Amino acid sequence: MSIDIGRFGVWKRAAEVTPDLARVAEELGYGAIWVGGSPPGDLAVVESVIEGTSSIGVATGIVNMWREDPATVAGSYHRIEGSHPNRLLLGVGIGHPESTSEYRKPYDTMVGYLEQLDSAGVPSEHMILAALGPKALRLAADSTAGSHPYFTTPKHTRMAREIVGPDVLLAPEQTVVVDDDPARARETARTFAARYLGLVNYRNSLLREGWPESELDDGGSDRLLGEVVLTGSLDEIAAGINAHIEAGADHVCIQDLGPDPESAYRDLAELLL
Repeated sequence: MSIDIGRFGVWKRAAEVTPDLARVAEELGYGAIWVGGSPPGDLAVVESVIEGTSSIGVATGIVNMWREDPATVAGSYHRIEGSHPNRLLLGVGIGHPESTSEYRKPYDTMVGYLEQLDSAGVPSEHMILAALGPKALRLAADSTAGSHPYFTTPKHTRMAREIVGPDVLLAPEQTVVVDDDPARARETARTFAARYLGLVNYRNSLLREGWPESELDDGGSDRLLGEVVLTGSLDEIAAGINAHIEAGADHVCIQDLGPDPESAYRDLAELLL
């Protein structure tokens, strides 16, 4: 692929992404900043981040196929690519069924949406697909640069690598909580995890990994939380992030939920970059 996103990136929701944060990430040596939380199809926030930085890759994680028309998204891609070539990795996906009443035939929707982006001239090597299950992972490998799994563990990364093969980009998200207060960090982690454990696609993904139902209830077991949301010392968190690389990931995008994300990204950069 022609967009260099390095080995580690910063993942933040669109409302929290600013050019200042992106510049900090770039200065620290992160390869990409991920604009998450279903950014609007006009990609204005992505464009502002690209304009406010010099070289860091900017990826969407992800544009929601149910909410954004592919023609609009393709037009936004071409606008940005025309002014800032090889800076935008367009991440798209279907989100989760609880977010829209229109959720139906998700696989067919993904196939059709990618075909429309392709017809509109968006190159496959500049796209990445949110994928958890085997069919979606194979589609990501066949039709885009690769896969961007969310709320997964290194075991999923290993399974995904076996499915997509050796030459496909695999860029999982890893949530962390960098916090000097261990009890507060654990509570932040459990509150975050409880939301996703209540969503069927993420829950089913963990079941496919082999987690028992009993460990997915009540905000997740301590064992599960120890993988899906990393807490503890900086060394422990860095080791958990690197576990994805060891399992076959090319890139890990890090989402920090602690009280001072900028400091967290600075501290983690010293250990990871």
